[in-house]
Amino acid sequence: MSVGPRVRALREGMDLSLRDLAERSGVSAPMLSQVEREETSPTLAVASRIAAGLELSLSQLLRLDEGEGVSIVRGADRRSGGSARGHSYEILTPPAPGQRAEVSEHVLAPGAATGGPEEPPIHEAGSRETALVTVGRVRLVCEGREHDLDEGDAVTFDADLPHHFENPGHGEARMIAVTAAGLRRS
Repeated sequence: MSVGPRVRALREGMDLSLRDLAERSGVSAPMLSQVEREETSPTLAVASRIAAGLELSLSQLLRLDEGEGVSIVRGADRRSGGSARGHSYEILTPPAPGQRAEVSEHVLAPGAATGGPEEPPIHEAGSRETALVTVGRVRLVCEGREHDLDEGDAVTFDADLPHHFENPGHGEARMIAVTAAGLRRS
C-alpha cells in the first residue's frame, strides 16, 4: 500500500510543513519527505508515529478501517442523535472510524431550540459547522448574537463557540447540518 501521497495530502490539509509534522510525530523531516515521495516505505513503528502526528490511528492512516469507498445509510437505518425539548435529529453519515465530518438532519418544533445560552459547546476545538435550512425559519444564536435564516439559507461558523439554533416560527423547521471536526483555523 502506498502511504506517501496520503501523508502529504493529510499534512497539507492540516496546513503543516514537513518540519511541523516532524515535531508532532518525532519522525525526521527528511524521512517524512522520503515517505511522501515514495522513496521509502515506513516501518509500522514510523507509520504509527506519523499517524499520531496527524491525529489519526494507524488503521485510519493506512485506511485499514475503510470498506469499498462507498457507504450508504438508508432512510430506515439512520441513527437517532436524540430528542429533547422539541428538537430531534438523525445522523445521516455512517458510524465509520475516523469519520472527520458528520451530517445530520434536525427538526425543531415551533419555539424549540437545540440548546440554550448557558450550555457549553459540544464540539471539539477547531470544529466548523455548516447548516442549511430546508423548511421554515431558524435563528442561530452564536456567542450571544442572533442570525435569522430563512428556508434555503445556509450559515457556516466555528462550532466550538457557544451556540444553539431556535425555531422562532409557528410551524416546524428543518435543517441539515455538517460538522467537520478538528479543522485548523487560518
